[in-house]
Amino acid sequence: MRRTDPEGHGPLRYGPPLPDQGLPVLPELRSVLAAAANRSAAEPCGGGPVLLDAASGYWTRRGLRAAPDRVAAAPGAPALLLALTGALGGDILVPRPCAAWWAPQARLLGRSVFHVATPAECGGVPDPYALLETVRRVRAEGGDPRLLLLSVADDPTATVAPPEVVHEAVEAAAGEGLHIVSDETWRDTLHRPHDTVLLSPAEMLPDDVSVIADLAGAFLPQGWPAAVARFPDNAAGVSLRSRVLDVLTVLGARVAEPVAAAAAYALGEPAAITERLTAAVRLHACVADAVHRAVGAAGAVVRPPQAGRHLYVDLGAFRSALGARGVGDAQDLEDHLSARLGMPAPGGHRFGDDLAALRVRLGTGPLLGSTDEEREEALISPSPLELPHVHRALTLVGSAFGDLRDDAERRESPR
Repeated sequence: MRRTDPEGHGPLRYGPPLPDQGLPVLPELRSVLAAAANRSAAEPCGGGPVLLDAASGYWTRRGLRAAPDRVAAAPGAPALLLALTGALGGDILVPRPCAAWWAPQARLLGRSVFHVATPAECGGVPDPYALLETVRRVRAEGGDPRLLLLSVADDPTATVAPPEVVHEAVEAAAGEGLHIVSDETWRDTLHRPHDTVLLSPAEMLPDDVSVIADLAGAFLPQGWPAAVARFPDNAAGVSLRSRVLDVLTVLGARVAEPVAAAAAYALGEPAAITERLTAAVRLHACVADAVHRAVGAAGAVVRPPQAGRHLYVDLGAFRSALGARGVGDAQDLEDHLSARLGMPAPGGHRFGDDLAALRVRLGTGPLLGSTDEEREEALISPSPLELPHVHRALTLVGSAFGDLRDDAERRESPR
């Protein structure tokens, strides 16, 4: 990732991609894609019957009943969000921090984006009182807030919002007449699914919530873009879906048929898919816990990761030590850690955090190995942290943060 404004560290228009799986493509997925490779066309805008039926089944199995005519597909969640934002109009509210690709969609349409603080226990969902105050202030200043974006299983913080927090935020948003879009890209990557309760806002207020999920979160490689959306099962949902399809048509946002075949196969959740997903989540959870221990032992602040393939680290405690290395803000920190670790370490400014705050997102995918053979070995190993290549990567992470801790301790004034 390069600076978008190397002189002034100005506003960043584009953010990093989703944290990568770091794993070889599942053979069954390769076979499905290859079998459809002679299909040169693209799906209809919004998705073809087979893909929509698979998406319908996927949502229904998660307690969100969805007929095929209440879902839609697009080549990636950004296209879906752009279409939803265009269809709904008005200003957008998002938690701080939030997924790096949310705000650019709104800004592309000339919409204002307002960040709302999150509660102490999680990211992804706004504090309800801060949300109400932000709505009041925006309206008092002549704004028109209509849409709240949230993520119960969050990028970048890797937290899962407790049901009571989600309920309070959703009730507050609905009470102010906001439509809610729940990004559930990471809902199938819970590190401890038997101990973590994930409640979709659509289960609470089905008439006021649309749901989107990028399949790169749990099912498909990033290079095979596909995402699905579920709309409310009422007249308003029908109208919204129609407007979204209009926008997707204007954009020409259609899923390539080979990718659609792979997406439909994955959304059907056959044994090959569920077994790989379980193994991949277990591996990333194991590595994320190891990174969490190493970073926390050094004195950085990081919430325990609960979902996804990433962690969100606050290095404010090392400001003086980092300053001595020429690191004064999140962009500097991104540059420094990306070079030190040999992997992307996007700064918090890319996720809507303050540029001055020293925060970064660390992904676990790059720590699994540099070749498909090493990554496959990590996937099937009962003790992946003991593999030499994984151990080396984790040692480098621990060393980088340990050096910062040691520098900070040396710089403390004598007592």
